[in-house]
Amino acid sequence: MVMVVPRLQGLASPNSLSFLDKRIATRVLLSNALGSRRLRFSATTRLGWCGDEPLHHHKQQSTALHATTVMSTQDLGAVERAAPVSTPEMEVLLDMLKWDKQGLLVAVAQHVDTGAVLMQGFANRDAVSATLASRRATFYSRSRSSLWTKGETSSNFIHILDVYIDCDRDSIIYLGKPDGPTCHTGAETCYYTSALQLLQGGGAKPLLPTLLSLESTIAQRKAEEITNLAAKPSWTKRLLENPKLLCSKIREEADELCQTLEASEGKARTASEMADVLYHAMVLLAAQDVKLEDVLATLRARFTQSGVEEKNSRLKQV
Repeated sequence: MVMVVPRLQGLASPNSLSFLDKRIATRVLLSNALGSRRLRFSATTRLGWCGDEPLHHHKQQSTALHATTVMSTQDLGAVERAAPVSTPEMEVLLDMLKWDKQGLLVAVAQHVDTGAVLMQGFANRDAVSATLASRRATFYSRSRSSLWTKGETSSNFIHILDVYIDCDRDSIIYLGKPDGPTCHTGAETCYYTSALQLLQGGGAKPLLPTLLSLESTIAQRKAEEITNLAAKPSWTKRLLENPKLLCSKIREEADELCQTLEASEGKARTASEMADVLYHAMVLLAAQDVKLEDVLATLRARFTQSGVEEKNSRLKQV
């Protein structure tokens, strides 16, 4: 059974909404009120409004649509290519999007934990519907004129946790977790060619957020340590070679971070000390063959759990 729960979270007060937005909101409320034998509705479904946010003169103040589709585990495991699902709520959502003359919009896939941009494609109504219904990133192939689900040939699916719509409603982000490399070349992301690197005669440079870029550098130093490659002196390599030194530095930097609070040393000092803590902690992760992605996934899993409950559960396991 598929459950589609549209939730409208407004960026403006009801009085400032356009006629279209009011009509959409009304359709959602009526649809939820009527219900359907095919649907189960969450008690958290709501229509809420908050604050005013200035927009450019050519844009109308509008609601921000956040759609969540939940499927049972039995439904999730079955098919390779996702199939679209039509419900009143799904059609309301799709009607809100601004499709181009070919009935398409840009769909960008982004890693939910690392923030890395994985790939970009195009989606039509059926592709968006199929993605929400199956929780697998699905696109529309302009060359083949058909839907395709990322991973249907490679098994490297992108499992979707949410779909975000931009302010103009003409592009979306598939926020999810990939099973493996996204690019057909075997790269983690399709974006590994830097224009600046090309201008300077350099090679490939993966598009990585700051912490992942740091993790990549630390991994390179670890590889140099293992292969004994001749390289310039490296503090990272010294730490990797000396676990006792590494642990002492982590304790030292953590203490200095706490001092910024105790001595009211200010934002700049706190940021500097936190950067030191993060760096040394990430060297320790590399020494233990733990990925930052694993840490972020663990944090995300705790979002719906009370910190007190989580600590108590760990104490019971000891």
